[in-house]
Amino acid sequence: MSGAVSDADANRAVSLTLRIGELLLASGESTENVTNAMRAIARTYGVRRIEADVNLSALTLSNVPDDGSMPVTAERRVRRREPDFARLVALHDLVGEITGRTLPLTMGRRRLQEIARQARAHPRWVGAAAPALVAASAAVLTGGGPVVALAAFIATLLGDRAGTWLARRGVAEFFQTAVAAAVGTAAAVLMIWQQVPVQASAIVVGAVIALLPGRPLVACVQDGIAGEYVTATARLSEVVFIVAAVLSGIGIVLTVAVKAGVRITVDDAPTAPLSLAVPQLIGALMLGLTFAVALRVPPKHTPPAALGGVVIWTAYVCLRWLDWPAVLATAVAAAVIGLMGSIYANRVRVPPIVFVIPAIGPLLPGSVMFRGMLKLNLGDVLGGTHYLIEALSTALAIGAGAILGIDVLRALGRRDIRRRIRPAARRTRGY
Repeated sequence: MSGAVSDADANRAVSLTLRIGELLLASGESTENVTNAMRAIARTYGVRRIEADVNLSALTLSNVPDDGSMPVTAERRVRRREPDFARLVALHDLVGEITGRTLPLTMGRRRLQEIARQARAHPRWVGAAAPALVAASAAVLTGGGPVVALAAFIATLLGDRAGTWLARRGVAEFFQTAVAAAVGTAAAVLMIWQQVPVQASAIVVGAVIALLPGRPLVACVQDGIAGEYVTATARLSEVVFIVAAVLSGIGIVLTVAVKAGVRITVDDAPTAPLSLAVPQLIGALMLGLTFAVALRVPPKHTPPAALGGVVIWTAYVCLRWLDWPAVLATAVAAAVIGLMGSIYANRVRVPPIVFVIPAIGPLLPGSVMFRGMLKLNLGDVLGGTHYLIEALSTALAIGAGAILGIDVLRALGRRDIRRRIRPAARRTRGY
């Protein structure tokens, strides 16, 4: 599959490369990995003078032959991005076969069509219930108990259905997310108002964790560390707007509740106990499992992803018992799961994020964000700002730690076909 190729074959290779890159990016892959995969595919099919440019919503390939032939530039838009790790695994297998020079161009195009049409990893109703199950699991981790877990499930399901209803009518995703967060907060406020003897605010924490952008956050940090600063900035903007929507939904409901005289205090803001007791371990396990389902992880890889939630929570709690600062403990725990997830992913030959992203769920700063918004609405601007900055620091620590763990194995492990698509890292030294 090397040597001179005809213009027609070169154009077919460019078309296939763009389509694979589009599906990789839409399924949740980082910009760096998409760019390197596209370059490797094009060169494998004999298109040597190739340049790839990938950003958050468009991919461009330029083929400038050195034999005097007409240059070609092609672009594809990524109009819909939704995480689908089952499709991502299939695409990585396809890239591995192509770069291993075992798949002709015609067969590659056929395989790609099959992947694009493949059935969902889980039934549609399971995917619809997954965010609500995430919220229920987070409520258990936070110490809410069965009643609160059920309330979190119902509130998040209602919020998700309300967001879906708005989406079908063309309402922007920002407002869909704000409404979903507001429904969860309203359920908690109602239980506090009625003085139900449970940890009602754990409902909000569950709903918030179900909405937080864990996958875009890790991809943002990964792109920034890899030197893809334009796309990293775009992803960061996406993360900021999602978080702003969540905070807006919480803030509106809390403001109305405080003005209406509902007695909400900072004591109502729960924090997950630093414990390895059965409820916390079950909550961490279920968070990993439900996040894996929400991200459409293939069923055979779902149990390891679920166990990752227990591993990252155990590492975090043990570090906190040793009096490590929360942000540093978060980063190290994320690095541990990044390394372990990469080792397992290397053995079963799938992308590490299939295991790493679902596992970070227990450390997402849902309770810290709720505490910050509650303090702001109670008039403690300094205290509220402090908690929101802590939430941002925790989020960045998760992303940086996870990528560090993945790159440790990349640096120390042996090179194989999948790693050859990543060139040597740039060394700009700041200038």
